Amino acid sequence: MGGTQRVLTRDELAVDPVIAAKRLLGCVLESRTAEGIVAVRLVEVEAYRGGDDPASHCYRGRTPRNEVMFGPAGHLYVYFVYGMHFCANVVSLTDGVPGAVLLRAGEVVSGVDIARSRRPASRNDHELAKGPARLTTVLGLERPQNGVDLTDPDSPVRLLAGEPVPEADIAFGPRVGVAVAMDVPWRFWVDGSRSVSAYRRGGKQERGRRSAPVL
Repeated sequence: MGGTQRVLTRDELAVDPVIAAKRLLGCVLESRTAEGIVAVRLVEVEAYRGGDDPASHCYRGRTPRNEVMFGPAGHLYVYFVYGMHFCANVVSLTDGVPGAVLLRAGEVVSGVDIARSRRPASRNDHELAKGPARLTTVLGLERPQNGVDLTDPDSPVRLLAGEPVPEADIAFGPRVGVAVAMDVPWRFWVDGSRSVSAYRRGGKQERGRRSAPVL
């Protein structure tokens, strides 16, 4: 995987997180570890801005935890959540202006055996990276990967251009699990993908719904 695919450029990611989120759908995140290479085609993402987005980690300013989110674009922002698992984000916008796209779900397209060994409880391959914690687990992304440059061809974690997803096949709706700005429809997913996670709000599960995007 990745032999003939080009690595995304920093300029392609140095855009508003909403634009970057839709651009990331269909792209492939490839992670190389001692166990081998696992690659995931991104099918669900969420956009987060900075000072004007109360759901963002950067809403209250720069901290040691969110430093990577302030750019430059194209770096991986990894953080530990709920004392249980890691989440991964692709940094967008320009250096000094915070913004990122949370990687919520994907389809494993390379290194399936390694992914299965990391997620033995998955009932089928569609569930291997179905959710942000599962995605980081199958890719082996943890705190040491925080800040890696996804646009560097020699990076152990690379973001590869995939087949663009047609606008008609991109669905969107509210973000998941945030305590504020809950109805901002900045979650985007590939309509029909079996690896897209279920929408959860207030403990109630339902399929993601469509609504007008806020720009």
